[in-house]
Formats: sequence, C-alpha cells, structure tokens
Amino acid sequence: MNQKTAQLIAADKARIWHPFTQMKAWADPAHEPLVLVDGQGAMVRDSEGREYIDGNSSIWTNLHGHRHPAITQAIKDQLDKVAHVSFLGSTNQPAIELADRLAALLPESKLDRVFYSDDGSTAVEVALKMALQYWQLSGDPQRNQFVSFANAYHGDTAGAASLGGLGTFFDRFGAIHFDTHHVEDLAALEALPDEVTSRLAAVIIEPKVQGAAGIRLWPDGMLIKLRAWCDRMGTLLIFDEVLTGFGRTGRMFACQHESVAPDFLCLAKGLTGGYLPLAVTLTTGRIYEAFLGEFHELKTFFYGHSYCGNALGCAAALASLDVFENEKVLIKLEEKIYWLEELLGGLSALPQVAEIRRCGFIAGIELQKASGMRCDWREQTGARVCVAARKSGLLTRPILDTVALIPPLCISKAQLSAAVLALESAIQEVIPD
Repeated sequence: MNQKTAQLIAADKARIWHPFTQMKAWADPAHEPLVLVDGQGAMVRDSEGREYIDGNSSIWTNLHGHRHPAITQAIKDQLDKVAHVSFLGSTNQPAIELADRLAALLPESKLDRVFYSDDGSTAVEVALKMALQYWQLSGDPQRNQFVSFANAYHGDTAGAASLGGLGTFFDRFGAIHFDTHHVEDLAALEALPDEVTSRLAAVIIEPKVQGAAGIRLWPDGMLIKLRAWCDRMGTLLIFDEVLTGFGRTGRMFACQHESVAPDFLCLAKGLTGGYLPLAVTLTTGRIYEAFLGEFHELKTFFYGHSYCGNALGCAAALASLDVFENEKVLIKLEEKIYWLEELLGGLSALPQVAEIRRCGFIAGIELQKASGMRCDWREQTGARVCVAARKSGLLTRPILDTVALIPPLCISKAQLSAAVLALESAIQEVIPD
C-alpha cells in the first residue's frame, strides 16, 4: 500500500461513518477499504492503480459509464452559467427542459407534472405526502393508509421507510411510520377486508423486480392486475422505478413492459446517468389540480428541498437522455441482455448457485453451500464472494447471500464475460465443492 493510500484510509477510519456498514469491522486495522480515484466507461480504478469492472454501477446509478464526454461536457457548460438557483420563486432552463423531456417519455401515461427532489427516498416521500394530501383535499381524509409488498425497500426517510418490508432496516423506527399494510402478493392484496381498502391512500410497488429484496421477480401480468385492482378500489398507485428506470429492464421504464401507467412514478439513481443526486416524482393532472386554490385555502403542497430542480443535475439528466437517443442505447442493450442470459446460464450449473434471477440487465445470483444447503447469513458468504471477486477485477455488492450484478448499460460483451468469470472464480474460492 502506498503512503497516500494509507493516509487516506487512516483519515477515513478516523472521521467517516459509512452507510449500511458495521463500522467496527470497517475500522479494524486489518481491513483495507478501496479508495476509488477515477473511472472510464464501465471501469473504475483505485489509489493503488488496480482496475475493476463496475459490476453494480456504483450502487445502481451509472448508466453510460464514467466520464462519458457528453454528460461531462453538459455539466461543465452549465457550471459556466450557474450551478444552482432557488426553485422557490424562480425557475431555470435545464429543469424546465428536463420536465418536458421526461413527460414525453411516457406520452400515454398522462404523467405530465414533475416534482423535483434529491434521491430515491425523497421521490417516494413526495409521492406519499402528495397522496395523503390529495385525499384530504378531495374530502376523503380517512384514506390515510398505504399498502406495500413483503420484502420491499423504498428508501430510508421516515415516510418511505414506513413501506419497507425488510425489518433490519425499518423495525427500530416503527413508532414514527405511516400506517402501512404489508402483503405477500396480489392474492393477499385482494383478500384485504373492506374496512382496510376503504382507507387506502395508495399502493406502492417496484415494478417487475424488487431490488433490495434480493432481485425478486414479479410474475408477468402483475402490473396489469394491480392497476385494475386499484381502479376498482379507487386507490392511487405508485411505481417506484428508482432501480428499474432508465433501461435497466430493457425498456426505458419497467412499467412499459405491460403498458401500465401509475398515478405516481418515482425516479432517481440513473436519472443523471449516475453523475449527480437528482430525483423526480411524476404525477397526473388529476392529482395536481386538487392542489390548486387561493393561498388562504392552504391547498399548497408545502414540501421541498433546498436543491430542488438543481440546474447541474438537470443538465446532466438532459445529457443522459441525449445519450440514450444518439447512441441508440436501448437497441444495443438487447444483444447484451441475451449475452448476459447466456453467461448466467453457465454460471447456474455451479452447485454453489441456488438460483439466478434476472430481469433485463438486472441479475441476482443466490448462493448456497455446495451440498445444496442454505448459507448462514451471519457467515456473510455473499460479502466474501464479492471481496474475492476483486482479485479478478470485479466490484459488486451482495444482498445477504445474493450477489447483485447490475453493470452499466455501456459495458462491453467482453467485460460482461470477464465479470461473470470473476464471479465464478470467487464463488468456487469462497464455497469449495
């Protein structure tokens, strides 16, 4: 380890508290964190000069690769104008143009109103609070409960955390959460009694695939049936496409696979191509118009963040949308999705692989012992596989004992092959036959 790396790691351990991290293990003198210093395309490089395939797209955010010239230039150009201006009492050109572009991506959905925030959690928070206030303004204030699905993850702010079905993240804070019913599937939703359904403000789902649940797939047709149920019950529908949006499933948005439109669409992560924090909540004219009135009526949606409509973030997002068009990203992605499916088919033959779940360019490899028995989550098998994969030049993250492989859309077929080969080697090293 060079001296500069050692100094950076020591300073990190002395001052920083990392997310979702047991800091006792992190601060252990034997633990050597990676200090990532630069990237190009689907690759990143650490302070020791080692290069890695960015196998989890820098926490599922990066789409077109690191240092994409179009996005980098768009940010530089905007910096020469203004980095940020208030969205309270003023507006800015990139935010206006981005809202128009986003609404045009789903012309049949009637999602023509855009509310800006900072990240996926706040995008969901906006949808929840809009839904609650919508029913208050519509004369139905008893509709103040939500439904989410088992094992769901929709963020960590208090409202978004209310929806979570993973107790490790949310149980400690249950006293401050919104009233939420967690159901296993559509059948359980349909079995809810009238006294519950009559009080529902909204139902939320990650369409097609649950990310933090371990890449769990929904059956085909789920969204169509869910939309029909919400319409029958008069309940609003929220799609959390923080993970699935912007090409991850092979379509621009996951809901397009079934041509289903929600009442709220939450987007973040890949919105700026993975460059800057930015989120949006799209909704319909029906929702928006309920908030219109005179100031003294207090119908205003009193919610926002200091960096709402940030000009730099919006400029990056506009450039990302340009990349989708100019480089025909979704068309080129089709071949890579087929290639990933073929590669994972070979990996599934390993006795240490219990199941591989994939939706488009999102994959989860669930591990087991070579005997076929489940791994003990306390042994951190998935994490140890990810650490071992670094030796073969792959960075990715586990969800307990499911290793997620969610690479940038720009990754080459050769890099995909190398990533899967690195996983195969790491799995066999950590879980011997």
